[in-house]
Amino acid sequence: MPEAVTATPRGLDHLVIGVHDLDAAGALYERLGFRVGARNRHPWGTENRIVQFPGSFLELISVGDVGAIEEPRPGRFSFGAFVRDALARGEGMSMLVLESLDAKADNRAFAAAGIGAYEPFSFERWAKRPSGEEVRVAFSLAFADDPEAPECGFFVCEQHEPQNFWNPEFQRHDNGVTALSAAI
Repeated sequence: MPEAVTATPRGLDHLVIGVHDLDAAGALYERLGFRVGARNRHPWGTENRIVQFPGSFLELISVGDVGAIEEPRPGRFSFGAFVRDALARGEGMSMLVLESLDAKADNRAFAAAGIGAYEPFSFERWAKRPSGEEVRVAFSLAFADDPEAPECGFFVCEQHEPQNFWNPEFQRHDNGVTALSAAI
């Protein structure tokens, strides 16, 4: 039995919310008074729009290109396949994401604890500031799983360019919401 991982308090990074129609979901959140970001495309077949708060966000996600989705295989988590399969069961929260300062170290800790045997996953893309300026955002993810809860997705997210991702302009919502404080 592996030695238990020392619990380190982590902040809530974001919640992944699967939706069938990304435009309709974005419009709904806008009617609810949230500022919803532009559509982003991922090379693994998903597309998202985010609702940002200081230090955390909601990720509205959908499958955009089913042909780009890789099937999962031993040691390789398929984000696109997880989203596709979660949406086949229905819309709603499908992944809980916590903050990471070192996704590679978290990955090793997850493996040692027997809750993750996946390769670390890193990616980057270009994002636009409200001014229209394009900036690089980059992330490393480490995935954990629980065989007793295969329909629940858990991972940590290390931000490599946080100064480019977090933007106070995107965190002002007409409905007055200022934070994402918990997930229940």
